[in-house]
Parts: sequence; C-alpha cells; structure tokens
Amino acid sequence: MSSRRGKFITFEGLDGCGKSTQMEILAAKLRERGLAITVTREPGGTPTGEQIRQILLDTKTSGLSTKAELALMFASRAQHIEEVLLPALAAGNIVLCDRFTDSSEAYQGGGRKLGSAPVLELHRVLCRNLQPDLTILMDSDVAACVDRARRRNRARANSDLSDESRFERENRAFFSRVRTAYLEIAKREPERVIVVDARGTPEQTHSRLLDLVNEKFGLLNSAVKARNVG
Repeated sequence: MSSRRGKFITFEGLDGCGKSTQMEILAAKLRERGLAITVTREPGGTPTGEQIRQILLDTKTSGLSTKAELALMFASRAQHIEEVLLPALAAGNIVLCDRFTDSSEAYQGGGRKLGSAPVLELHRVLCRNLQPDLTILMDSDVAACVDRARRRNRARANSDLSDESRFERENRAFFSRVRTAYLEIAKREPERVIVVDARGTPEQTHSRLLDLVNEKFGLLNSAVKARNVG
C-alpha cells in the first residue's frame, strides 16, 4: 500500500453539463500515464448506495420529503466514504468522483431551500469532514443542461434502463437556485472549487480540464517524467 495519500477530485454541476463524460475522459488520460485511478459516483458508488440512488432518482418516489431526500443522500455518502473513498485514498489512488457534498448543498440546500447549514452539519457528523483536494464545477446554461438531461433520461427509459428522471421534472427556477448555490460555494471556497465554463465544445472543455488538473497537481508532467526515467 502506498504511504502517500491519494488525490480526491470531484466533478460538480447541473445534470446535463457534461461532467460525467469529462470525468471519464480525464480518467482515461491519467490511466494512459500509468496512474492508479478510482472512478466513482454519488449517489451510489457501492451496492448499498446504488440501491439508495434508485430510490432517490426514480420518479415513483416523487412524494419523498426534502429532509428524507437529504438524509438518503448522506446515507449513501457515508457508506461510499467508508467502502470506497477512504480505502482508495489510503492506497494512493487518484479518486475521481461524480458529485459529492457540494451537490447536496446545491440541490437540497439551494434547490430544495433547506439551506447550507444542515448539509454542512451532516457532512461534519457523518463524513469525517472529508474534503476534496479539488472540485471542478462545470458551469453551463441552465436551460441547455436541463434539456440535455431530459433527452438523456428519455433515451434511457426507451432502452428499458432504470428511470433516473425525478430531478429533471423540476422547473427552471429550481435549477436556477441550484446553479446559484454552486456559484456561492465556489466564491466561498476558491482554493478548492474552480469554475470551468462548459459552454464550449467537449474538446475545449477537456483541454481546460487537463490544464487545470496539471496546474493544480502536476500529475501529467510527473507521470511522463516517471515513465521516461523508468
């Protein structure tokens, strides 16, 4: 096991902003350089978490209360931390995670109007106050993101895949509150959260992300140097 703690990088943003795709592309680039990568997501990431994800995102649970929704998010997260995140970081891996506590602060705190305080308190109590080393907030147009997410979920439904469209049924005001909450987090924690304009092409966004990760950690350069020395 590595004696050095790994790096914890999270991807945040509205559904449909392209963060999942960009995270997978970054993972592939880092793996090409011989780095140990763990890719995971929230809600989910563990067998228990995936079951909770189904409850949270399925339209059949439209009557779920806002507080129950927040509690379930953190139940999934607490299991995820113990089962996946902490072991991977202890092994020295670079962990790329699609969503973390910032999503709860944006969606439940902002979108559902529960505020930041209960989210941050639950994080402190249940999550060992684990914080990402870097959070990439992919910012894009609200209407475009929602339309893209709805098209994706319709395609999933037509393919007999699981229904994950409960949040996409919310109105534009909800998603505007989510985006505002995200930007407030970035303003509050500028050293950790870096906003990336995701309105360009996927290639342009990918180039920005590579530069960002390399500037923050030097992962790409150090990996190339290590390979050349070897």
